Amino acid sequence: MSYRYMRVLVFFDLPVLTEANRRDYRIFRKYLIKSGFMMIQESVYCKLAQNSSVADTLVENIKKNKPSEGLVQVLRVTEKQYNKMDFIVGENTGDVLSTDERLVIL
Repeated sequence: MSYRYMRVLVFFDLPVLTEANRRDYRIFRKYLIKSGFMMIQESVYCKLAQNSSVADTLVENIKKNKPSEGLVQVLRVTEKQYNKMDFIVGENTGDVLSTDERLVIL
């Protein structure tokens, strides 16, 4: 099995007009956090995957847990592509692992 690290980015825009909408939003957000996704900014979450097969599994699980309304988008990029992200305003806080090295000590 090849280990080409991938990042799975989840972007979502969910309605919060009714109590049911707010409940669905909370459930989806908690699902992402329990699944190991970290918030990059509001409504944008990211998770590191070992390879594209693991990334595909993550996407399938997101599809199974998606809310009934709203927009959920998923983007898969390699770790090398992710590391080329430019911070125009603000700075990298260091909470997100930003290395393409094989050994990462947490």
